[in-house]
Amino acid sequence: MYGNSRILCRIAAMLAVLLLFGGCGAKTEEWAYDYEPEKTILSLSENGKAVYGGTTYQVTREGAFLRLQDGDRTLPDVRFLQEEDALTLYQKSVYSYAGEEAPQGLTGLWKQDNGWSFEFTADGAFCEEGYFYGHYSVDEAEGSIRLMYSDPIPDAILYYSLDGDKLTVDYPWPLVHTKKAEAGKGS
Repeated sequence: MYGNSRILCRIAAMLAVLLLFGGCGAKTEEWAYDYEPEKTILSLSENGKAVYGGTTYQVTREGAFLRLQDGDRTLPDVRFLQEEDALTLYQKSVYSYAGEEAPQGLTGLWKQDNGWSFEFTADGAFCEEGYFYGHYSVDEAEGSIRLMYSDPIPDAILYYSLDGDKLTVDYPWPLVHTKKAEAGKGS
């Protein structure tokens, strides 16, 4: 009996070491933009590692946020919403007010150096990138804006903060599980 318990203790210790160091292989979720389903942009492993934008991080999930750390550097928390086979990743963008007078809340034209823009009117209309139009509503308590597109595009909820002439937006990007390229295709 004593010999059996020693063997069981050794097996348990080896399993603990294997699990601690990911020896059995940690499960990894691979995610891609829905419009580029074969190109992984985010990998999340059970062992606490993530690859995002080509960089490897330690990752922890804290409520609706991913906290990514690379050595001593911690990125701003990344908001996400995970459903069964879909993940919405909110990517942060900063826009500068492009109006002639001081900004009055969201109302006005907001631009980035890359040409991306939002324009919000006082009567609840918006224009995104000079191409997508619709109406919007604001939930100030949640710090969110619901964009209701005129085109047959699903509504989008984005999160925002205002600081003087800067508008920071957490914009939702739908992700799907990465599709693996079929063998023999593309060569």
